[in-house]
Amino acid sequence: MKFSVQKLSALLLVMLSVLVSVLGGCSLRPANNPPAATNAEARPTTAGGEFPLPGQTVIPVPDPSEAAQKYLSAWNEFDYQAMYNQLTTLSQDAISFEDFTNRYLNVEQQIVMTGVDFEILQDLVSPTYAQVAYKTTLKSGIVGNIEVQTQMGMSIENNEWKVVWDDTLIMPELANGNRLSMETLWPTRGIIYDKNGATLAADTRAVALFLVPSAVEEEQFGSLISALQEATEINAPYWRYQIEKEDNPYVIPLIEIPFSQFEESEGRLSNHYNALGAEVFTTHLSYINEAGSHSVGWVGPIPAEEVEFWAEKGYPVGAQIGRSGVEAWGQEMLSGRPSADLYVVTPDNLLLTRLASAETVPSQSIYTTLEKDLQRWAQLSLQGFTGAVVVLERDTGRVLAMASSPTFDPNYADLNNPNSLWDTYFPDTEGRFFNRATQGQYPPGSIFKVVSISAALETGVFSPNDTIECGYYWEGPGDVELTDWTLEKERPASGNLTLVEGLMRSCNIWFYQVGYDLYNAGYTDALAEMARGFGLGSPTGFDIFPEESGQIVNPDDQEGAQGWFNSVQQSIGQSNTLITPIQAAVYTAALGNGGTLYRPQMIERVENVAGEATFEFTPVVNGELPISANTLAAVRDGMLRVTQNNRGTAYNTFVNRTIAVWGKTGTAQNPAGDPHAWFIGYTDEQDENRPDIAMAILIENQGDGSEFAAPIFRRLMEVYFYGRPISYFPWENQIGEIDDRYFLSEEELAELEAQEAQEATPEGNDN
Repeated sequence: MKFSVQKLSALLLVMLSVLVSVLGGCSLRPANNPPAATNAEARPTTAGGEFPLPGQTVIPVPDPSEAAQKYLSAWNEFDYQAMYNQLTTLSQDAISFEDFTNRYLNVEQQIVMTGVDFEILQDLVSPTYAQVAYKTTLKSGIVGNIEVQTQMGMSIENNEWKVVWDDTLIMPELANGNRLSMETLWPTRGIIYDKNGATLAADTRAVALFLVPSAVEEEQFGSLISALQEATEINAPYWRYQIEKEDNPYVIPLIEIPFSQFEESEGRLSNHYNALGAEVFTTHLSYINEAGSHSVGWVGPIPAEEVEFWAEKGYPVGAQIGRSGVEAWGQEMLSGRPSADLYVVTPDNLLLTRLASAETVPSQSIYTTLEKDLQRWAQLSLQGFTGAVVVLERDTGRVLAMASSPTFDPNYADLNNPNSLWDTYFPDTEGRFFNRATQGQYPPGSIFKVVSISAALETGVFSPNDTIECGYYWEGPGDVELTDWTLEKERPASGNLTLVEGLMRSCNIWFYQVGYDLYNAGYTDALAEMARGFGLGSPTGFDIFPEESGQIVNPDDQEGAQGWFNSVQQSIGQSNTLITPIQAAVYTAALGNGGTLYRPQMIERVENVAGEATFEFTPVVNGELPISANTLAAVRDGMLRVTQNNRGTAYNTFVNRTIAVWGKTGTAQNPAGDPHAWFIGYTDEQDENRPDIAMAILIENQGDGSEFAAPIFRRLMEVYFYGRPISYFPWENQIGEIDDRYFLSEEELAELEAQEAQEATPEGNDN
């Protein structure tokens, strides 16, 4: 059969036309194909490249892979609105935005999903419909990565690919209304102990004790107090003071104690059930109540702003985590990891299949360096004050006790606690959650004089036996006149003193001269540099709590007064010098141990369920005091005289004590109010069974360190070495019972006594 050239050409054109039509109707493409050609690029030409085929126009469609990628990227960002906006009109009619969002949220919350990785595999395209095959990796914080292969249907609307909603967009297993269900079993939270193995915090059954004061019968009051002391291990005067407060509410939340401890005293307590209430509940209990707030810390739900952070670690919304202190530091060790099984569940709640699982990781327990009784007494010693206490093991950096006031009860964070007053802590107008031991920044006042005397001696400008007349006034250039504390307290002037005696008497006149002479001798930054050498102006590295740096500024770098005046003020711990109580405790310990600045630490060891240590305490050295042995000896000499010489500023507090104390009082002027009271000190018993300690005590707006801070040092020293307090505070009627009269001014006390006398006068007697 023969064809003419003209007929053959016409036949070829018809066949090509049909082929183009078929290819334009449907195509299967691998992922990452180049975009469809433009109209001009798609138009076939003759061999000369000039003329298109007659009657053929190919209209391109958008790339569906790009639309799928946009949708999946929005999922990775948890941008449900952007995802919903990509649905077809029919799909949006079929499912509301709320139901669409909840479908994804259910998946994300069940698996604790932190993100989605995806890969487009291929697409199948026709002019109006497409299917995109893709693989996703759902990243779960609990069971690891979940691999899914599925596909996405798409439809053209306004020349744009829109997603056809279907449950299988998430995973094929969710077809027909199936859902995911994660079953988890968390191990019991690890226990926090003190260094001797006494429990400080644990999951347990507990008893909340509360009292109706008006129902207490007078003849049973003493018996009630005694029963509370036995049940709670807190001394009777404390309970007497708490119950007799004039502003008590109708019902007083007393305390939460372990059920086992309650059982031992229930017989005596039950005698007072007309006024005393007891309710059992299960909780994560702070065994030392308020005394554990700023050391052990507290446990509570994940805050909203941290949900994403904790989800990445596998914690679902609503999980309980350590929020501060040791509880927060050791969260992942204390909580362990749950066993988990991820199931597909039918609408009839039948288990269809198990998608993934994870084995449990047991929790670990933490032994702290704290001593339970000392920690409790440290907190009790701050009762009624705003301030902080830090007790260190002098030669290692172990934190034996750390307290801040005002405080809060960590047990209130559990709203199932019948005593809980958690809502009353917010807003925190009293600063209950502020840890003054590590975050409080205060002018050090006279406790800084140990730094100043060190700078004076190390520069060689002064020697220990240099003398000065310590009167009421120091006169500087021009009209500058500064005074000594003895003038303000109406005490006799201290008279002629050596430099070491100047430290003993805390003579301002001596240290004004030190600051002035150092500056004029060219040692303009000597005080500031010595302070930095003592660890001031920088965090100590204590990693359990947020920590402030304090502030040490060179005299010439300060605004306002001339450099020499700033140096004079800095020498007595004023100017713009700021330190934290933990810093003060660290350098005090260094003065006692020979010059080593140890990093404070609160973790003795961490143990797994087999009793094996996964972490053990090792002393960490931050540095050495930049002073010679002779300078250190002179500073120590002055500090010992503070407590043992009858002219020492803390002599009356420590007289007749069998344990020697090297100390320094401080009364720091405070521009915002009354002065702050400081005391720093250390012991040097060298008892192999009872390591020596160093302490820093800060009481805000209370006046003299010798009157308020030094007695607290004495109390805690007694508890540490003798196991119990021996002496009263000046403001106590009994140990633990505050005498509010002590805090009245002379005028207020006279007015109160006159009022009491008038009330005591028999009626009708005017004399």
